[in-house]
Amino acid sequence: MNAESIDSKVLHALRDIAPEIEDEEVSPDVPLRDQVDLDSMDWLNFLVRLHAVFDVDIPESDYATLVTVEDIVEYISSHTHA
Repeated sequence: MNAESIDSKVLHALRDIAPEIEDEEVSPDVPLRDQVDLDSMDWLNFLVRLHAVFDVDIPESDYATLVTVEDIVEYISSHTHA
């Protein structure tokens, strides 16, 4: 799976949690929670959704490293076998 495909699926998962989000509103290198009004429960639901979409375990110890969309795409890319 390439980075563009992962990015698209990450944004789709984000829209599942926050349907008002438009892809073009999200900058890949800006902290996601600064751009999108996600409370901690929404954030956790988003991470659970990423797990479901990509079949990637995301331990709680890694949550702090997932700040931007770029971080998430890189993390998923490095933890999938495709």
